[in-house]
Amino acid sequence: MTVNPRARHAVAYPERTVLRAQRAMRCAPFQRALFTTMVQQSVSLGAIAGNAGLQNQYTQRPLSELAVESELLWLIQVGLLRREVDGQGLTDSFRVTPLGRQIVQSWPVDPVTDRVPPSIGDRLRNAWSRWFRLPI
Repeated sequence: MTVNPRARHAVAYPERTVLRAQRAMRCAPFQRALFTTMVQQSVSLGAIAGNAGLQNQYTQRPLSELAVESELLWLIQVGLLRREVDGQGLTDSFRVTPLGRQIVQSWPVDPVTDRVPPSIGDRLRNAWSRWFRLPI
């Protein structure tokens, strides 16, 4: 199943993968602005954590660096994000993957709705997936 049928050369991901990724993105404590920025450029952990996350409109409330990193690492495991790499190795910056790009581009453009809020079932399934995930 392809999330955005208009995208050129879009990878066809299994429906289960897409649904899990959409649910994880809905349950993440991040705003649409973070993901849309990550489509264009990498975003550092420092720009998301604390008051910087509020100022950049990436979060609704200040989050600790540990909480942000934990959420970002979960989104990496789901397949939505990747860490940026430079000549020295891994950095503290993140960017969306092709799957993440397809999901972000499939969101409605209406800024009022921002994104679909997660249901209680979404939150429970996401927590279950995180808790009982297999090690990589």
